[in-house]
Amino acid sequence: MLADKDRIFTNLYGFESPGIDAAMKRGDWDGTKDIIAKGKDWIIGEMKESGLRGRGGAGFPTGLKWSFMPKETDGRPSYLVINADEGEPGTCKDRDLMRHDPHKLIEGCLIAGFAMNAVAAYIYIRGEFFREAEALERAIKEAYDKGFIGKNACGSGYDFDVYVHRGAGAYICGEETALIESLEGKKGQPRLKPPFPANVGVWGCPTTVNNVESIAVAPTILRRGGAWFAGLGRPNNTGTKVFSISGHVNNPCNVEEEMGIPLKELIEKHAGGVRGGWDNLLAVIPGGSSVPVLPKEICDTVLMDFDSLREVQSGLGTAAVIVMDKSTDIVKAIARLSEFYKHESCGQCTPCREGTGWMWRVMERLVEGKADKSEIDSLLDVTKQIEGHTICALGDAAAWPIQGLMRHFRHEVEARIDAYHAKAAE
Repeated sequence: MLADKDRIFTNLYGFESPGIDAAMKRGDWDGTKDIIAKGKDWIIGEMKESGLRGRGGAGFPTGLKWSFMPKETDGRPSYLVINADEGEPGTCKDRDLMRHDPHKLIEGCLIAGFAMNAVAAYIYIRGEFFREAEALERAIKEAYDKGFIGKNACGSGYDFDVYVHRGAGAYICGEETALIESLEGKKGQPRLKPPFPANVGVWGCPTTVNNVESIAVAPTILRRGGAWFAGLGRPNNTGTKVFSISGHVNNPCNVEEEMGIPLKELIEKHAGGVRGGWDNLLAVIPGGSSVPVLPKEICDTVLMDFDSLREVQSGLGTAAVIVMDKSTDIVKAIARLSEFYKHESCGQCTPCREGTGWMWRVMERLVEGKADKSEIDSLLDVTKQIEGHTICALGDAAAWPIQGLMRHFRHEVEARIDAYHAKAAE
């Protein structure tokens, strides 16, 4: 378990003020000028040493991502874009960070922006997050008034601006290039890559897109040292992570914990355990709606980090733990997710445009059992045709929940088909 001294988000629950004076008492904006004075290479080196992997779901090493930005300008300005479009069902961590600890994010923007030669940061926030956007705008004004951002930010000689941009709340805009398109005022559709945003991003300029949590932890990592962060968690899965635990638990919550904590311990220590006791657990989706579901026997022992969950054919994603007890209609739950992905597909890629609707319609029939058993294999075949054949990962996200269902609960689907046909034959 994470010791209190190692917590980064000390106001996750909003017990204290999110204002700048309270934030400074908690350690924000402490020695920011000195961090900047150590130079870009030192900052990126420490971030690489920390082993921080992107907290938005993909898990790409953050320090490495920063290093892709051009060292010398060719006349184009560089930008930092923060992905606060948090649209993954089950995920609700970023909105709490922005509402209760916005200065961590703004300070992180400044430091990350400096490391990448950026002239400004755009925080692209989901339109529904009204209060969170207000909190951010209030915090940005406070930081400007103190001279921490803007001209000669923190007295460092570096000029840096921060803007809040409200999106329309589309899930697809969580994909970095669709987010860039939307930020430019266009339809939120993913771009073909290459060119990657670090070369051609927002308005054709070098851009890095990072998740809220990835940027918000950066100042603390640099103050305490990359080695401190790397000492938490497991190799290649270092540091702390904010977990969102929801569903059939006694106390749904957001909690900051060490990477690699056993899933069972996470649920029992922080979320008050499964409703009706651990033996009443049916399944858990461990990383937001797009990762495959895991049955209880795997949940008994699995660790919550990127590599452990990949080994059991699931993923950490955004670490949104969705708990389902035995009262859950697991087939209906996955069908509901299929409907979500069908609705949120941007329609640009044929496999996704056609396939997500087709999969949802089949899943709706499987809920009733109104199907033939051979259709299960046809459905799995279609998921494989979608997975890996689209511009962005939404196709994969639509396919994986169904694959997870059939991997672990195929017997349930087949039983429904048998029951439906038996009833029809009466």
